[in-house]
Amino acid sequence: MKPFAKSDLLAARGAHWSAMLCAVLLLVCCSTMPQGAPQEGLYQSDEAVVYRLGAATTPEALAERFLGDAAKAWIITDTNPGSTFAAGQVVTIPFANENKGGLYEDGVQVVPILCYHRFADSCDSNLCISTDRFASQLEYLKNNGYHTISLAQLADFLAYRQAIPAKSVVITMDDGYRSIYDIAYPLLKKYGFKASLFVYTDFVQATSIAMTWDQVAEMKAAGFEIGSHSISHADLTLKKEAETEAAFLARVTRELVASKEIIDGKLNQDTVFFAYPYGSFNQATIQLAQQAGYRLGLGIQNGGNPFFADPFALKRNQVLSTEWEYFKTRTQTRQPISLKVSHAD
Repeated sequence: MKPFAKSDLLAARGAHWSAMLCAVLLLVCCSTMPQGAPQEGLYQSDEAVVYRLGAATTPEALAERFLGDAAKAWIITDTNPGSTFAAGQVVTIPFANENKGGLYEDGVQVVPILCYHRFADSCDSNLCISTDRFASQLEYLKNNGYHTISLAQLADFLAYRQAIPAKSVVITMDDGYRSIYDIAYPLLKKYGFKASLFVYTDFVQATSIAMTWDQVAEMKAAGFEIGSHSISHADLTLKKEAETEAAFLARVTRELVASKEIIDGKLNQDTVFFAYPYGSFNQATIQLAQQAGYRLGLGIQNGGNPFFADPFALKRNQVLSTEWEYFKTRTQTRQPISLKVSHAD
């Protein structure tokens, strides 16, 4: 069997993996194989392996075997859309995924960040999502091939260091309500998803409707990220009446720095993600957040985040409505954009 030229594979990588795979499989299926040839390992190069499954397996098992990391299973599922990984199926396993910027012929990859607050069996405000509705939303994400990624993965994507699944979404939950632990946490585990929590430290363990630090620590141990949402949930862009500029900047600095120190101490971590209270920020807030040691700053402006987004002005979609069309519009992962250069006459 004639091997592929490296230049051909490099040209296909990024926007055209699926087209390249079709060509590979066509060559494999149409080539003459010796009688009694093994079912596995139909073709292998430095870039990929074409593999016929001898028995049903999982993408995670294949990723562990060929890529050395079960967490890279998304590379295999994205490369083989629709595959059930049943015995006899042919799959292609790329050894690298270098589309770090998520650039495609029909647009650019964007990462939606969903923002939740409270959960209840029956809700009385638009900041609350019912248990049934949240379960339906997670089922929609699961059935439509979404992957929840961490903010750490998102930070690497924004820095053009790491490719992420084509349908990536970040789930965030603000404030630290007890219902996050009681309702959202079990459902997230059921569907195999993770989330990032942003807590404001005056609230945690201060009331019966808030999470305790032990509960926050339990969720962290289960793989959930914990970020800061300030100390008191004050708008960090508004000065108090008669407050001097110096006093205002000192107060904002304390909200950023002291909340980080408290969370660091409670959870034995380096807290590097910050969600601006009320989604309010300005250049002064961003500068102080950077000086405090944060890597990302999240607001609440609707939209997705391409790799070239400002890491301290990230968009987040508040999940407020129960309408399905509203939710679907908030989970779009491809933004049409023209990469053509126009020349003046």
